[in-house]
Amino acid sequence: MFARFRRSLLTLALAVFPMAAQALGPLVDVEGLRAALAAEAPVVLDIRAPGAYEKGHVPGALNAPYGVFRGPAENPGQLVTEAHLTEVLRGLGLRHDTPVVVVHQGTNQTDFGAAARVYWTLKSSGIAPLAILNGGMNAWAAAGAPIEKGAAPQVAPSDITVSFSEEWLATREDVQAIVDGRENAQLVDARPEAFWRGEAKHAAAARPGTIPQSRYFTHDRWFGQDEPALIKPDLVRQLAEENGFGPEDRLVSFCNTGHWAATNWFALSELAGIEGVRLYPESVVGWSNAGLEMANVPGLFQNLLNKITGKY
Repeated sequence: MFARFRRSLLTLALAVFPMAAQALGPLVDVEGLRAALAAEAPVVLDIRAPGAYEKGHVPGALNAPYGVFRGPAENPGQLVTEAHLTEVLRGLGLRHDTPVVVVHQGTNQTDFGAAARVYWTLKSSGIAPLAILNGGMNAWAAAGAPIEKGAAPQVAPSDITVSFSEEWLATREDVQAIVDGRENAQLVDARPEAFWRGEAKHAAAARPGTIPQSRYFTHDRWFGQDEPALIKPDLVRQLAEENGFGPEDRLVSFCNTGHWAATNWFALSELAGIEGVRLYPESVVGWSNAGLEMANVPGLFQNLLNKITGKY
């Protein structure tokens, strides 16, 4: 009953408290979310597994486990279909103008990657405005904010139909064009250096290594060492400038399965404000399993090659 009443007030709340929705994105802290909820503006989307959600969540939050936005085990980063996303978002009662705050567990930087991938998926599906709760559920609990337990509330389905935007998407064909020199863009590998060098690989990848002509910038650098679950907007802008990521750059972020890469996409696109950033969702697993060329160039030589060719 409460959930239906809450949803019925959404349109009115947005009209009465427009700034609450506008202030949401792309990153919101605990106090910001509490203020927005007081205005009844956002839908809180908890992407943790049902068991974790039921043990304690933001009051009124809906549960949409991360897996519903992911591909099959053999290619986890693969895009799900528009039909699947339409079914999921209808079941959550979401519409294109529904303000949404994505909540992850908030244990570490990898948790943030799940929230960033869901954010990217929702944005590409036309949902706006959007935000991620910085620090996730752990930050919410640590701040002494109210916690609700139990199963997810029932909501009235929406009539949304997803038409997935390609504005922030790099396809396998797009990446091949970059490798071949037919498209001018930088490929940025979000994985730790051992993966980039070919010293480690994802279990689902056919071969170790990286996509040719890539540079690496690990996804965890945007977070403070003292607070590893909190992304730092000021640090993002500082590192973007120091590492030559400029406002006019065309960048494609990838990793193993489009998870860590989503954090780099979020940081560079949403926080640093670089418009030409795209995510290659299936990343190295999809690329290598398709039998495409992989690079295993030693790090020092690759750095030199990148500098000579103007990659950074």
